[in-house]
Order: sequence, then structure tokens, then C-alpha cells
Amino acid sequence: MSTETLTPAGPLVHLNDLVPRPSFLLSWENKRRNVHWAIEMIAEGTGTFFYTYAGIGSTATWICGTILDVAGLGSLFQVGIAYAIGVIMSLAVCLSTSMGHFNPGFTIHAILYKKCTPWKGLRMIIAQIIGAYIACMLAYIQYKNLLIPAEEVLRAKGAYDKQMFTAQGPAGVFALYVTPTDNFAYVFLNEFVCDVVIALVAFACMEPTNFLCPPTMMPWIIAFSYAVVIWGYSPAGLAANSARDVGGRLAALTIWGKQASGGRYAAISALTNIPATLLASIFYETVFNDGSRTITPAYYDWIVSMRAQRCYVKNGGAMYDESDGLSYNSTPELKPISRGGSQA
Repeated sequence: MSTETLTPAGPLVHLNDLVPRPSFLLSWENKRRNVHWAIEMIAEGTGTFFYTYAGIGSTATWICGTILDVAGLGSLFQVGIAYAIGVIMSLAVCLSTSMGHFNPGFTIHAILYKKCTPWKGLRMIIAQIIGAYIACMLAYIQYKNLLIPAEEVLRAKGAYDKQMFTAQGPAGVFALYVTPTDNFAYVFLNEFVCDVVIALVAFACMEPTNFLCPPTMMPWIIAFSYAVVIWGYSPAGLAANSARDVGGRLAALTIWGKQASGGRYAAISALTNIPATLLASIFYETVFNDGSRTITPAYYDWIVSMRAQRCYVKNGGAMYDESDGLSYNSTPELKPISRGGSQA
């Protein structure tokens, strides 16, 4: 078998072969494919929305509960779990459409490795930031009945100026802050190391020869790598995702104005994960990866299915041929199933 031609291990069964889609959806799919770049942007924005929305809600519970002195409302453990589940939701829902970057660091990595054009990468990064911004603004509206009283409590205690724009204040739900007395060199190191750890795990999970991490396990392992660094190192200052940080910062600026800018730390939180991700890629490729390894059956099936979808669209549902990069000589005999559940 050549490296250009893939042979499926079993029948290639498209959804339309077995469960025909309604005609109006088929018509819409054909139109949608002409603007697939926009669909990819929506997927990237939605994926980043899930990740941010899950984490922001849990953070709001924790911070508001602490300020309002309501016991049992949130914890650092809950925040880590929420972000982890948000990662799983993002990958499960959106990965098949946009390949699941949801992080400018990984998008820039894809651009540099020629897996993504610069123009496409720019669109995806913009979509990621917009997704995070929408998540933050929705969370603000949903939590306004707790955030406003929390601000009033801080004013009543005379702690508004000192705490409002910190990780322990209401603005800290959306934007990331450190205290003015923190050493920025230590904060940068904390962010950089955590981002390298996350990226190393992600690259290992995306590696098609990794038998310990089939595609179905990838969302879970990446998610818990996020949870680990949040549990262990977020108190020292952690963003881990430029889109989540910039989207959250823009939301805080929209709500509270320039005083929510974050000062010099804003640059560290917004940019550090990009070089950290690139360094992790170089380290993984030069130290851990090896071209002599064999691709796992699960990953091979995934690659074949993605190529089959592209060929199906190109050929209008016709048979594959060698020019498509798929070696497959027979079509399974299938009886389409009606939407009601009976066979047609």
C-alpha cells in the first residue's frame, strides 16, 4: 500500500447511505460546503465558547460565593473540573468540523507546519476570541444577580479598589489578574511551564502512533491536563489559552472600562502560551516522536473516514477511485432506514 492510497479496514458507510437526510438538509449541506470557511469559524468559535463558558460559570460561583460569604458555592477543584469538561465538550462537538484548535497557540503551530494557511489561521483565531468574548458576556448577564451584590459588598467593606480587579474580585471571573506585588518573572515562568505541559500532552494525544491514546481518549486526556495545571498552578497566575484570555479581557473592558485592562500582566497572559506551544512541539518532535512507529488501527480508521468524507463531497456520493487516495473496490449493500425506524 502506498502512502498516498488508504485501504479501509471495512465498509465505508456514509450517513446518507443508511439514514437518508431530509431533502432540505441535503440542499442546505450543498450550499454550506461552498462557504465551509465560515462553518469552520463557527466551529472554532463554538468550541472556544464551550471551554470558556464552562470555566467562567464555575469561577463566578466560587468568587461570588466567597465575597458574599455563602458556603459551598464553588471551589478551585470545581473550576478545574469545569474547564476540563468544557474541553471535552469542545472537542466532542466541534473537532470534526474545524479540526479543533480552539487555541491560537495551536493555530499558529498549524500555520508554521503548513497544515493551515495564514489567512485561514487568522480567521480561526478571530473566531476563537469572539467565542470566548460571547461566553463571558453571557455569563456576566446570567450571573449579574450575584456579581452586582458582590461589588456592593466590596464597596461596603472599603475593599473595592483593592480587590475588584484581582483574581479574587468580580472582574477576575472574566479577565485574569495578578497582584501588583507579584514578581512578573515568576508569573511568566509559571505560565510558560504550564503551557508547555498542556501542549506536550496535546501533541502526544494527536500522535497517530500512540497506542495508549486512541482518538476516543484524546479529549479526556487533554482535558485532564488542563485540570491538573488549574488545580496546581492557577493561583500563581495562569491563562493557558490566548483566546480565552483576550476574549475575557475584552469582556471585562466592555463591562468596567480601562480599569479592567490588567496592566503589564495582560501581555503575559495573552501571549505566553504561543511560544510555549511551539517549544513543546519542537521538543516532542525531536525527542519523543519517531517515524518508524506504526499508526494505530483506530487512528488509521479516523484518517480514512475523513478522507472518505472529502471524496464523497467531491464525487457527489459516487464511488471512490485511486485518484481519491482510497483503494476500495466494493460498496456494501445497505437498505436505508427511514426516520421512523423501519427499513425502506
